[in-house]
Amino acid sequence: MGGLFTIAPHAPFLETLAERMLSGALFPDWQRTGPFWLADMTVVLPTRRARQALAEIFARNGAVLLPDMRTFGGEAADEEPFLPPFDAPVPPPAASRLERTMALSRLIAKWSETPAGREAFATPPNAAEMLAMAESLGDLIDDLETEGCTADSLSAIVPDELAENWQQTLRFLEIALSYWPEELKGRGKADSVSLRTMRLDRQAEAARLVYGDRPVIAAGSTGSIPATARLLGAIHALPRGAVVLPGLDTDLTATAHQQLIDGATASHGHAQYGLARLLRRLGAGIGDVRELAEEPAARTKLLRQALAPAEATAHWADNRFGKRRLAEATNGLSILCARTLDEEARAIALAARQGLVETKTVGIVTPDRNLARRIAAELARFGVFVDDAAGQPLFQSPAGRMLREILAVAANDYAPIDLMALLRNPALSIDGEARLSGRVVSNIEYGLLRGQRPGPGVQGLRQVLKDNVSRRTTHPARRLDESAAPAIEAVLKGLEEALRPVAELLAMPFIDAASLAVALSSAFDALVSPTAVPDGTEEYHRWCEETIRHGGDGMRFRPRGLDEVLGVLMRGFEVRNSAPRRTDIAIWGQLEARLQSPDLVIVAALNEDVWPEVADPGPWLSRAMRIAAGLEPPERRIGLAAHDFEMALGNREVILAFAERLGTGPAVPSRFVQRLEAFVGKDCTAMLRQRGAVWCRDARRLDGSPGSRRARRPEPNPPVAVRPRQLSVTEIETLFRSPYDIYARHVLGLKEYDRLGDDPSGRERGTLIHNVLGDFIAAGHDIAAPDALDRLKAMSIEAFAGLDAIADRRQIWLRRFGRAAEKFLIFERERDAQIERRLAELKGRWELPLPEPFVLTGRADRIDVRRDGLIEILDFKTGSLPTPREMREFEAPQMLLEAAMVASGAIESVEPASAGVLTYVKIGFDPQAFRPTPFALAPGRDLDTMVEEASRRTQMLIEALLFHQRPLISQLYPKPTQRFAGAYDHLARVAEWSLAEGDESV
Repeated sequence: MGGLFTIAPHAPFLETLAERMLSGALFPDWQRTGPFWLADMTVVLPTRRARQALAEIFARNGAVLLPDMRTFGGEAADEEPFLPPFDAPVPPPAASRLERTMALSRLIAKWSETPAGREAFATPPNAAEMLAMAESLGDLIDDLETEGCTADSLSAIVPDELAENWQQTLRFLEIALSYWPEELKGRGKADSVSLRTMRLDRQAEAARLVYGDRPVIAAGSTGSIPATARLLGAIHALPRGAVVLPGLDTDLTATAHQQLIDGATASHGHAQYGLARLLRRLGAGIGDVRELAEEPAARTKLLRQALAPAEATAHWADNRFGKRRLAEATNGLSILCARTLDEEARAIALAARQGLVETKTVGIVTPDRNLARRIAAELARFGVFVDDAAGQPLFQSPAGRMLREILAVAANDYAPIDLMALLRNPALSIDGEARLSGRVVSNIEYGLLRGQRPGPGVQGLRQVLKDNVSRRTTHPARRLDESAAPAIEAVLKGLEEALRPVAELLAMPFIDAASLAVALSSAFDALVSPTAVPDGTEEYHRWCEETIRHGGDGMRFRPRGLDEVLGVLMRGFEVRNSAPRRTDIAIWGQLEARLQSPDLVIVAALNEDVWPEVADPGPWLSRAMRIAAGLEPPERRIGLAAHDFEMALGNREVILAFAERLGTGPAVPSRFVQRLEAFVGKDCTAMLRQRGAVWCRDARRLDGSPGSRRARRPEPNPPVAVRPRQLSVTEIETLFRSPYDIYARHVLGLKEYDRLGDDPSGRERGTLIHNVLGDFIAAGHDIAAPDALDRLKAMSIEAFAGLDAIADRRQIWLRRFGRAAEKFLIFERERDAQIERRLAELKGRWELPLPEPFVLTGRADRIDVRRDGLIEILDFKTGSLPTPREMREFEAPQMLLEAAMVASGAIESVEPASAGVLTYVKIGFDPQAFRPTPFALAPGRDLDTMVEEASRRTQMLIEALLFHQRPLISQLYPKPTQRFAGAYDHLARVAEWSLAEGDESV
């Protein structure tokens, strides 16, 4: 029988293995003479990456003929035909993961429609959820196959002890686990996990015949897969078979080792659990294993104490290291505590770059694929181009992103944000053009989408284009001429033709995955530029072919939430970089990083629930049910993560990185980091964090501005000649409260664009209501007519037509307007006997007697001529009314200035006269709506005096700020009750200097 060996974490695994093979330490009786002595050896490793790395190590050590190097499971096409028994039947082809998901999804969909299925689900699952459950059910099937369990294993679960929903789930599982093997048999296929088990078992059975007494080394495996453990056992039983375990703790006593795996005391989340279980399967004990590392290292001792089972932490006080030994153990170790995930990625990139400058090899290990992409992007800033060895999910690749953009445009009826995202995709092609003209795309954005609201679909965009060119739109962000229309129409036509298959699919009551793939493939191929094919296109075509081949076998579902459905269907499809990678730096997942020993290891994403991941048993079996069925509990994954953590920290120079916040919520360090910090103590932890803080400080400085100073309130002081000579009455209050806004609007000529795809605001809806009521009076309609309400509603339908593409929401607003219209007519009819003539939407132009000509313009909502001879000015408000104090203190001058314009004869269709009454009217449908509010006069002043004083103050204000060289200050006299940002607050950086000055009212 061969030997059992281990290599401690502090020794580079592959280098140590190669050195011991070359020195003869593994097989002292094997003659190391002649040219073929090394080539006659066989080494079996867990991954191809480890195999390649070992080959490079042998080459560096001068080996001419390398050993026979293989991976566990091998390559079926290469090895199986040559393994005894030679007459073994050819194994069936493997069923793909997607093929299985489709078949199981159909089963789950049918079950969800039964009374038992409806009882098992709290809410009816949607298509994406059922597909995800089908994937999870497939994983459970793999777990059962891996552990050698069958459907009969579920009989060990006692249904009477379960809640009713679990009982229903268990009954379904019995059906599903019987259905799938029969389905596979009918297809002439087998699960890939089953084939892997068959292949490993065949290799185990053939090991004695294949290898005889030649040396065979199985290295680096923890035997977490039972079939792999059986192969390790077969190799161990060979005359010259050696099993080299990664990081076995040989200091554990036999009793402690046994306690790790005993049922009552089993510690599934411990780093040594898997190795202890493997030793039992090999029929060996802890004393049978020989350590190949040269000498014990303080780092390894430290880690094993820190990660000891929970009950062993009671002895930490007795086992703590002294200062000298602690310094030795933590030499080269740093803890990088970043504030955010973005800062973590940038700090890691800086540390990795410094390592490269020092000619070190760098390995970044993270289970978080999003963090891996962030790190790669940060490294690219320094010209260091590295990609994640685990690949990029197809769903998030450039090809997948374009596919999702195509789907979003079709599903959301050409919504502005979705449309612009697709049009600005560099891979988009219309009618064979390599890339859309930037001018055309800009015209679509500013001519069709901003400042107006197109109706749904291409027809809505065409109508807006037509209205813009013909000057029927009032507020487009960009006015288009007829020469711009053909290019825009060509784009719209090209999109309509390309997306027609997807649009037709969305109109169907039910679809399947195959029809979705066919429609998306047609649209994708029609819109992808032949000269700018996005990365991932080849993998996308493979996904498409497989989905079309198997998607028809799956469930049928409504074409809703297809982006989530697409995300589930694309799981397992990765886009790998085919370009040559750098050899001095790599980003690895936990699996890829095993047995690698670069000069600098950066262990990233060390946050709880990331490393280790959540111990989730899945939706089909609870933790107790898994154990009863003979499966490992979900904590087993924590043990594997702990072992990966321990092996990574064995390297000489290590940085442990985590973030204090993930997304918008707080995060905590991984339990492994917490254990380590608790064992080394506060002082040592502070030192380790101080080492890592260097990279965080540099990360913050990287994008910071040196010598930053507190933002100051802007005080532009443009020449008097460029200041405006015309304002509206509504802008007078703006000039009084924030002169900077007048500067931005009239001097700089800046106008706020509507945000792309914004929902209509309350202010916008209020303006439309305001306009409809004004237009009703201006058109001369009779308020007492029986059809007055119907006419108002008809006008509102036309006004609201372009407000929102969501018909249901528009109907709600129309119903609310109907209630407001009823109150409006009641208000007007109650005062009809007092009114001789109603005038609405009247324009005014008033030339003020100032040093230079200055014009005040305005539009009066309503001016009514009363039968008692008085002129009443009404201001209909959809927002809040000015407070009485603001009226008395001339802080709301609009109504007073309109009265002054009436008195001066500056309002069209109104003879010069003194206004006798000023009234505010709140528009709405609540009980307080349409109750007149008289203008509040200052004590001791009548209306005429107030009007004269407002006119005088306005002229003084205009002359002081617009005819003299004075700064136009932002927020000079802000309105305390204003809760919305002004149009130019972001330009004036109000949020910065207002807080800096301690003013929280702005």
